[in-house]
Amino acid sequence: MKNYAIARRYAKALLLIGKDDGNADTYRDQLADFVGLMSQEQELNQAICNPLYETAGRKRVLQAVIEKLEMSGVIRAFLLLLFDKGRIGFLDTISEFYQKLADELKGVATASLVSATELSEDAIEKVRQALSKKTGKKIKLGVEHDPSLIGGIVTRMGDLVWDGSIKTQLLNMRESLKRGESV
Repeated sequence: MKNYAIARRYAKALLLIGKDDGNADTYRDQLADFVGLMSQEQELNQAICNPLYETAGRKRVLQAVIEKLEMSGVIRAFLLLLFDKGRIGFLDTISEFYQKLADELKGVATASLVSATELSEDAIEKVRQALSKKTGKKIKLGVEHDPSLIGGIVTRMGDLVWDGSIKTQLLNMRESLKRGESV
């Protein structure tokens, strides 16, 4: 279940608290751990989120999990608030937004790098440094392989795409030839 406006609002509220008390990273980790547990344990997820079960029982299960994980008071209160407001089902989306907002707060940007072949660590680091220099931020870089690119790389960061793939160059040449332009 995804409702981005709701998720963004709760994530921003939690980030403001984390920013004020200096525990934004702690909250990020605890939230990610809880979401990871909920996605791994579908029965637990159902026991907490399924409205077919009694509300009081679901809340007791949530409280027991929070106690077992030894979560901070803020995250404990946050999760219980989400439960009481009927928003616990949005937790994975809230966590995604929180991760992004916490990264922005620390000056970290996320980018993806898709290459036709497996790149060396040195080449990946050079791309990371180039993006970091261009944006002035630290770059968290996800790397994938797509043999259909034929050669080259495609880098995405937010709405920006740098496409240096041979596949795209060939497609552009084909379109130019169709239009009768010289290549």
